[in-house]
Amino acid sequence: MKPNWLEKIWMKPSSIPGGVRVNSFQEKLFQGWHKSGQCPEATIPIRRSQEDEHSRAMHFKPRRTQLNHSFAAYHKNHEYATVYINGDNFYGASSSINIWKPTVSYDGEISIAQIWVVAGPDELLNTMEAGWNVYSDDQKTRFFIYWTSDGYHETGCYNLECSGFVQTNNEFAIGSPIEAVSSYDSNQYDIGITIYKNNENWWLQVDDQLIGYWPQSIFTYLASSATTVDWGGEIYNSKPGGSHTKTQMGSGHFPDEGYGKASYFRNIQYMDSTGNFRDAEDMGLVLYVTNPSCYNIDVQNDKDYFGNGTHVYFGGPGYSEDKCP
Repeated sequence: MKPNWLEKIWMKPSSIPGGVRVNSFQEKLFQGWHKSGQCPEATIPIRRSQEDEHSRAMHFKPRRTQLNHSFAAYHKNHEYATVYINGDNFYGASSSINIWKPTVSYDGEISIAQIWVVAGPDELLNTMEAGWNVYSDDQKTRFFIYWTSDGYHETGCYNLECSGFVQTNNEFAIGSPIEAVSSYDSNQYDIGITIYKNNENWWLQVDDQLIGYWPQSIFTYLASSATTVDWGGEIYNSKPGGSHTKTQMGSGHFPDEGYGKASYFRNIQYMDSTGNFRDAEDMGLVLYVTNPSCYNIDVQNDKDYFGNGTHVYFGGPGYSEDKCP
């Protein structure tokens, strides 16, 4: 479905959900491009794409659903370690995502940590996605967004590569590198990502800054509400069938290593029909792991550890002789 550009352009939602904080001033959100200047009023920053980036993005369309395991198995190049809630009407999702720079070993591979907001059957899947990824070519951690309204076939794209997402923040360059990344057993960094429905649009907020929105008009099933929300990691293995890739997920360490070593999602929440964010564990988080000997995920019950809110650790190193041959 093509967006109707005669629609009103919203600069902000009509109201902010309870528990979500939005700054009244513009903050330089963890990106270094501001050192070279800033965008004039009424413009937005657009990152220059590399020549092969469009074809690369098409190659990495994340074809998967946890509701149809045969569908996921068919696209065996993709591996996942996620948690999800399913079966209700959801109007938003939120979490703080720990930032790392995992090693991506082979040409054409990718490592991702993200939130998925989903509705519809596999072949017509509607999804909004946001998080960070690392490609094999430059090994940089970048913030990204994605959407589709037909199961990743014809509609949708990464970042601002097609019509769809409407950016309203002129201090944030979608697709640009994230400067502050976590170090093993040392400093930890995360970013808060919130997606919620308002004004018949799906708004994206990073930390406490509104970035823009996906118009309701570009979707079919997500025009009303989401029925599934996922949080977790994904990698693309370019050579399935032989020795497993050494591409890492998250920090490159398994969940049982815990804080400072394993990558995490904290304060995992969904928005209900009343417009309030609630702890996702209230809906019963379900684990979806395609290859636990290589990558895994673990839900933590100690909600006060990060200042209340359910959190999970996820990730893994990929290839190892004893666990992931």
